[in-house]
Amino acid sequence: MAARAALADSAARVAHGASGDSTILTGARVVLPTGTVENGQVIIEGTKIASAAPDSAPSRDLTGHWIVPGFVDIHNHGGGGGSFTGGSAEDVLQGVRTHREHGTTTLVASLVTAEIDYLVQRASALSELVQQGDLAGIHFEGPFISPCRKGAHSEELLRHPDPAEVRKLVDAARGTAKMVTLAAELPGGIDSVRLLAEHGVIAAIGHTDASYEQTVEAINAGATVATHLFNAMPPLGHRSPGPIVALLEDERITVELINDGTHLHPAALELAFHRAGASRVAFITDAMDAAGFGDGRYQLGPLAVDVIDGVARLTEGGSIAGSTLTLDTAFRRAATVDRLPVGDIVQAISVNPAKLLGAYDRIGSLEPGKDADLVVLDEEFHLKGVMRQGTWVIEPK
Repeated sequence: MAARAALADSAARVAHGASGDSTILTGARVVLPTGTVENGQVIIEGTKIASAAPDSAPSRDLTGHWIVPGFVDIHNHGGGGGSFTGGSAEDVLQGVRTHREHGTTTLVASLVTAEIDYLVQRASALSELVQQGDLAGIHFEGPFISPCRKGAHSEELLRHPDPAEVRKLVDAARGTAKMVTLAAELPGGIDSVRLLAEHGVIAAIGHTDASYEQTVEAINAGATVATHLFNAMPPLGHRSPGPIVALLEDERITVELINDGTHLHPAALELAFHRAGASRVAFITDAMDAAGFGDGRYQLGPLAVDVIDGVARLTEGGSIAGSTLTLDTAFRRAATVDRLPVGDIVQAISVNPAKLLGAYDRIGSLEPGKDADLVVLDEEFHLKGVMRQGTWVIEPK
């Protein structure tokens, strides 16, 4: 109870802003669901996007810029020095602030492997921030994952996905659990996928050593997301295609991609977009607390992590340990290195994750009636402004 109270008391420190008068943003390239509008406009009425404004409404000229929907990150462990798994209430909010300043207006807090009772306590506490609107939900990445593909998770804390324990975590989140990553090939895995699907929680296949056939079985049982595709799973083989092929080929699966230049070769990202299509990709950060904070020694759950030149690796063993990525960097890399169409990037970074969260009626695109969540980028795709619910987080200069 003390942890919950501390989180609730600190939630007010993340500013939401009050409703304001009408404002018209003009002159920019505006990315809409129907395409990009040159010299477009976005009308803000209080916290929402509007279809019209009074004649007296002030305007702001953003010629030479892009306006895109606010970014939605469904897989994020922290930032700004704050960890969602082990940090204090203020640490969590610092992480939220850090990513918000990089364009992520909607964020799901991801928890790494820990003791079940600790995760129960943590989920219950974080649910307060979801209810207050600072977080969009909770993602459990572990402990129900394969020791063969554990990545930066503590092996001694891993366990089989017992449906009763999975249900215990979901219940602890009090309606705010959005996703559970698990290795469906483990005992109890398929039953746990079915349980999650029945309760409206995303079952994500990841940190898995599953075969192609086992992955197909999990998808048929209700799995809908691939946790950071390619990473922490068997590589594609021509005789044993493994989970990658099963996840890419099935229209029911959205594949997460970490576009930081470390987790994926550009050709792998291109393969995913080519096979799955832009409508089935979700850019994520998988960020840990070093994101937006700098190099140094950190903790990811119980494990020590060294961040050198922006790359996070376990101190012992050297496995990649999440990322220091922010979604504005992922956007810019997708546009300038991967040469993806801007509309496709917006789908992957805003539209698709919003749909996964069941929140596309409110966020994910620049349409009247939706939250006024948007990002302003210059012609080279550097972030220049962020608005969340009608209030500037970073005001364009």
